[in-house]
Amino acid sequence: MFVSFVLFGVIAAITPGPNNVMLTTTGLNFGVRRGVPHLLGICIGFPVMLALIGLGFGTLFQLYPILHEVIKVIGIIYLLYLAWKIASTRGGVSEIRQSKPINFWQAAAFQWVNPKAWIMGSSALAAYTSLDDNFFIQVSIICLTFIVITIPCAGVWLVFGAGLQRYLKEPK
Repeated sequence: MFVSFVLFGVIAAITPGPNNVMLTTTGLNFGVRRGVPHLLGICIGFPVMLALIGLGFGTLFQLYPILHEVIKVIGIIYLLYLAWKIASTRGGVSEIRQSKPINFWQAAAFQWVNPKAWIMGSSALAAYTSLDDNFFIQVSIICLTFIVITIPCAGVWLVFGAGLQRYLKEPK
């Protein structure tokens, strides 16, 4: 069962989604070194979200569905803000480089409004836990495993973005 979970985690973490697209953009615009806080925010933020959901936050959303809707709206607003920020950059790469990359806390908070994170997290909890005496241990193992899996899988996207820098030159 653990091997199938690891496969699930690798596939979920390495396939394109909001986190990986944003990491590629961060790598492209700021390089790997300045993108590490963004990467770590994802790698820690997602398991924290998953742990809170697994340990009862999901029940809170069932009792107060409006809370879930509010989080969705915040997510839409944040994604629109990011799209506007990218679209309104007129000075090319040099202007982007003067701005700041997504930091640890922003990336960690983004997990709460990331639809892929919710789908991936709820699927993992539903498929790889059982409501017995070891539930807390099961959720902990899933969270720790996601940390280990996500660092290299999402890191590939950050490095890929940084590698694109040499192919995309400043307009002259």
